[in-house]
Amino acid sequence: MTTSAVNSITSAVNSAASTAVTSPTTTAASATNTLSYDDFLTMLMTELQHQDPTQPMDPTAMVTQLATVSQVGQSVLTNQNLTSLLNISSLDQAENMIGKTVTSSDGKTSGEVASVSVTSTGPTATLTDGGTVSLTTGATVQ
Repeated sequence: MTTSAVNSITSAVNSAASTAVTSPTTTAASATNTLSYDDFLTMLMTELQHQDPTQPMDPTAMVTQLATVSQVGQSVLTNQNLTSLLNISSLDQAENMIGKTVTSSDGKTSGEVASVSVTSTGPTATLTDGGTVSLTTGATVQ
């Protein structure tokens, strides 16, 4: 592969990486920069355009790369669906807490739940007196 071909591929990778989308999920570990399927295709087409005609890319390797990108894409969609289901479950549980008495894990805040919100940090109960209680760990409900 020539130097100009390597530079073109490097440019395509850098371009794809600079336009990568940050995943808006609740865990820091899953909030990463990722390359999309379109970015992969752009890089693959750049590689094909600049390959040495006397030594073309192995078709098996290309199919393997496409299959891998497809699997990763399906995994991302599955994770998004699971996150959605977990949010729905959290909202169902939160709905059942309205009107009940909740006490924070340290015992300093207690009161009747007026509303519950689910954010990236987890569910939080808003009490009728305006106070809030994090429902992530240790809070008791009566």
